[in-house]
Amino acid sequence: MAALGFRLIANFTRPDEALVEGFRNAATGHVGDALGRSAAMDASIKPVSPVVSFCGVAFTVKTRPVDNLVVWKALELAQPGDVLVIATGEHLAHSTWGDLTSRVGAARGLAAMVTDGAVRDVDGIAEAGMPVFAAAVTPNSPQKDGPGEINVPIACGGQVVHPGDILVGDRDGVVVVPRENAAAALVELERIRSYETERLEAITHGEFFPPGFDQQLLERGAVFVDAPGDTQ
Repeated sequence: MAALGFRLIANFTRPDEALVEGFRNAATGHVGDALGRSAAMDASIKPVSPVVSFCGVAFTVKTRPVDNLVVWKALELAQPGDVLVIATGEHLAHSTWGDLTSRVGAARGLAAMVTDGAVRDVDGIAEAGMPVFAAAVTPNSPQKDGPGEINVPIACGGQVVHPGDILVGDRDGVVVVPRENAAAALVELERIRSYETERLEAITHGEFFPPGFDQQLLERGAVFVDAPGDTQ
């Protein structure tokens, strides 16, 4: 029986590869809109590496603050194309990731690393060439004692992440696509992309505002005022 706090789950249900590919190169804003406009991790989690765009399958890690023992095991177990998502309980005083882990992750073909904690060695992270997103940067390094868990549900950046979810990242941040909602979200994503393309085309031709804009305001009780003090 595994010691409490040390569940290391190697395998989990993965989404169909075609589903993952459907989200590749999609803007996080469009993906978030397809999921109801509230699927992004909070604004604290931003890229710290020059390479920022990614899409991959969530491989989750839960570690106590000041420790990254199980992070190294996750690097061994994760598959190419996976995104390590490391939950530290938003601990920012010590790093959970650095240049060495970035180099190993890049060599093993990981898509990215995302954490609600801190990282260090940003120059080395940049040289490794793998997208790394974090809430902070600090020189302080972690211990390697545990406990920690691999491929359990975690909370990261205000979002629940399950192993097998699809993560999409770019300069705006990181969006979580729940595995069970991915197919429906992909259909909605294509609709949103078409709409955005149409609006961009309309703007280039001087049609700056979407049809029905004023009607929406009126339906919500807006009052159009011609001059200060005039509400008639």
